Amino acid sequence: MSDCPIRVAVIGAGNRATVYSKYSLNRPGDMKIVAVVEPNDFRRRKFADTFNIPPENTFTSVEDFLRCEKFADAVINGTMDKKHVATSLPLLKAGYSILLEKPIGTDIGEVMQLYSAAKESKKIVMICHVLRYAPFYQKIKEYVSSGCLGNIINIQMSENVSYHHMAASYIRGKWSSGHIAGHGMLMSKCCHDFDLLVWLKNGIPPVKVCSFGSLMEFKKEKKPLGAGTRCLVDCKMEKDCIYSARKLYLEHPNRWTQYIWSGIEKNGELSDKAREISLATDNPQGCCIWDTENSSVVDHQSVLTEFEDGSTATHNMTCGTARGARYTHIIGTKGEIQGCLEDDYFEFRQPDTKNKMGFASEKIRINAGLEMHGGGDMRLVEDFVNILKGRGVSQSTTLLEDSILGFMLAYNAEVSRKQNRPIELAGFLKDEKPFLPISSYAIPLDVKSKGKKIKNNYCDMVSRPK
Repeated sequence: MSDCPIRVAVIGAGNRATVYSKYSLNRPGDMKIVAVVEPNDFRRRKFADTFNIPPENTFTSVEDFLRCEKFADAVINGTMDKKHVATSLPLLKAGYSILLEKPIGTDIGEVMQLYSAAKESKKIVMICHVLRYAPFYQKIKEYVSSGCLGNIINIQMSENVSYHHMAASYIRGKWSSGHIAGHGMLMSKCCHDFDLLVWLKNGIPPVKVCSFGSLMEFKKEKKPLGAGTRCLVDCKMEKDCIYSARKLYLEHPNRWTQYIWSGIEKNGELSDKAREISLATDNPQGCCIWDTENSSVVDHQSVLTEFEDGSTATHNMTCGTARGARYTHIIGTKGEIQGCLEDDYFEFRQPDTKNKMGFASEKIRINAGLEMHGGGDMRLVEDFVNILKGRGVSQSTTLLEDSILGFMLAYNAEVSRKQNRPIELAGFLKDEKPFLPISSYAIPLDVKSKGKKIKNNYCDMVSRPK
């Protein structure tokens, strides 16, 4: 297999799966997209044209795809959240390794069902927690693992969700309801962050979590006087509203385009007039932001976690901010790290009795550029390909069993918020022992370098600090 490109079928030709598939255009010798499964006719044809897939290898359902004799090595599963496990189980049974979009599933029961199926099939299942592959977090991981921070006492993480992202994806978008997504907003937006928390703790499990949060602003009783039902139809304050569909979507037609225009994308290139008519009629993105039904959305949520070694971590999600950004502050017994992903650097500080400030500080620049998810997307796919080609694992590898604890933490944080009580997590670990270090994973027999750390071409790994 190592001399030939990995043959990949894509299940669900949405935005994320399309992004991952573009790796094949840059590295045709490593990966080739050979099939697509997508019920939407327009998206299926467009994807097939982009990746030169013959008509006989395009399908409308997983069932139709599996009726064919196996002709791919792996699949990228980019279906909606509620379908992740249901579509992955038959794919594993048919012998496919899977790169599965996050979150893993919608509840712990089905996630453990997926784990059992993966273990039985002996196939690779990797989760698209792309932030592990962002150079910003990879560099932080190297500092933590080197021991130069000492024992980690506390990790503080926060995600600010910008006002336009909040509007397009959560208040008006397809993650506005738990009935559609299958879970709350914390899992949709922050499962990356909880995966990072567990990853940065180097295998020390969380044992307790509690969470608080609610929807304070985007409720009908907060609707301003003069606001209508649709921004472009009957709103008297549209010109002064930052959530105006005109301002967010017509004046910025390429912002969140995959979510805003999905209902009329089949019409091809969209005119300004077509976009305006859509927002004024049946497009949910044209509704007043205070009129929408948001059964699973919060606009702020805080989570406190205790780990087995007594250390703690906090994560704060705040929505409607001017700038979307992720912040990290890690405090250890010998030093600390503080930085913002979008700033592309972090500071490493240590106590220094000779310094008049009392500490020494070094700014660590990453130079990852402005790529999506801090440059993690293509590095994730490369890691998946490397494992299937027998090149070993990296420090970031997101195998299923190495991702379950992060899912469990995010899931139970939402349970805590809804039930208004702390949740003990230790009971989830007593009977199940699937959470193995990645080097002990049962990689298929054609993988000769099990447990070997590799250097990703997309991410020039640097030496750990002395």
